[in-house]
Amino acid sequence: MGVEAVQETVPRLTTALTGPLLEIEARLLAHQKEIEHWFSAQWQKTPAPFYTSVDLRNAGFKLAPVDTNLFPGGFNNLNPAFHPLCVQALKAAVERLCPDAARVLLVPEGHTRNTFYWDNVAALMQLLGHAGYSVRVGSWAVGETPADVTLADGRTITIEPITRTGRRVGLADFHPCFVLLNNDLSSGPPELLKDLEQPVVPPLALGWWKRLKSDHFTQYRRLAVEFGELLDLDPWLIDPVFRRCGRIDFQKREGEDCLAENVDAVLTTVRAKYREYGIDQEPFVIVKADAGTYGMGIMTVRDAAAVRQLNRKQRNKMAVIKEGQTVEEVMVQEGVPTFETFGPDQAVAEPVIYMVDRFVVGGFYRVHTTRGIDENLNAPGMQFRPLAFADSCTHPDGSQAPDARPNRFYAYGVIGRLALLAAARELQEAPRDSA
Repeated sequence: MGVEAVQETVPRLTTALTGPLLEIEARLLAHQKEIEHWFSAQWQKTPAPFYTSVDLRNAGFKLAPVDTNLFPGGFNNLNPAFHPLCVQALKAAVERLCPDAARVLLVPEGHTRNTFYWDNVAALMQLLGHAGYSVRVGSWAVGETPADVTLADGRTITIEPITRTGRRVGLADFHPCFVLLNNDLSSGPPELLKDLEQPVVPPLALGWWKRLKSDHFTQYRRLAVEFGELLDLDPWLIDPVFRRCGRIDFQKREGEDCLAENVDAVLTTVRAKYREYGIDQEPFVIVKADAGTYGMGIMTVRDAAAVRQLNRKQRNKMAVIKEGQTVEEVMVQEGVPTFETFGPDQAVAEPVIYMVDRFVVGGFYRVHTTRGIDENLNAPGMQFRPLAFADSCTHPDGSQAPDARPNRFYAYGVIGRLALLAAARELQEAPRDSA
């Protein structure tokens, strides 16, 4: 990829490259050795999850994660230039998990209509194959006979029924060393995968049937404080304010007062930080389901009164998420506007960082032409543009210029790894008998 091509794939900031964000980046660059030493020590104490993706928001004055996915589904969107790095990271992850592994059972999502998702499965299979592993796809949802999925390029993925013998699972003629979940278990883990002697990664307890985003960001908040002390950095500059609500029923309009109080509390805290940093903007919050993904169960709120005035369509949208699961708990998170854009039409963009084990292996910009800087971009109509990473976010270019592309991507990698470490602490605290 030539220089011109790299430049075309990197969005331009619509804000001037000055102010707090450059100060954050400059601080990260100045303390690179301490940061990398600190991360190395953390990974010794807390091994990383098998794979992770992190949605970041770059506000020009703040750089923070807004979501962390332990069942990433966008490997087809990574820059092919860094596939070799991804292969090496997969080897490290598998060897730590199962040193003698030769065969991997990959368990995908249950739906079959989203061809982009199956492109992800094909990419993951290919990467694992390049790492030296035999990979087959199995599911508990295909019945007794295999099912084929045809990709846009004509390739076919065969999904085979999982069989169980004692405390081991496999396929009819395939005996895997471990089970790799690319299914986030929104509707709960199947009996078939419970109490296995084979490793199952990520663990069943980290599926969305049990995991809460508020738990993750509680871990992240502790890390942001610790990391801020290391760098003498205000944790707020890398950490979104949030509050967890109790039980809510959008259909019956139960829990609205509690939700409104939490929205007001977050807005009040953020307004105070805006005044402290001279930020002349009106803050907003994102109300989101405390469990779940696919960009469902999310709304932008600028005033606490708004959550008491939702119409039926808005309540219906918030009440149900993936696989028809009812939203019973929500998290109120500080809205971090994105001021990155892509292409001549200035489409709003946000970086998504991908990691395997403790290594940053690539990423992409999620781009949306019809969404605003204060809206969720994980929605129908989104597009993906591979990030032209320099050394895959792990090494700055040495210029100490914060706005140099390698250095901006290094900053992305640092914040992405902080979220990864928060997920590692979730993993460490997950019960072993996860179902």
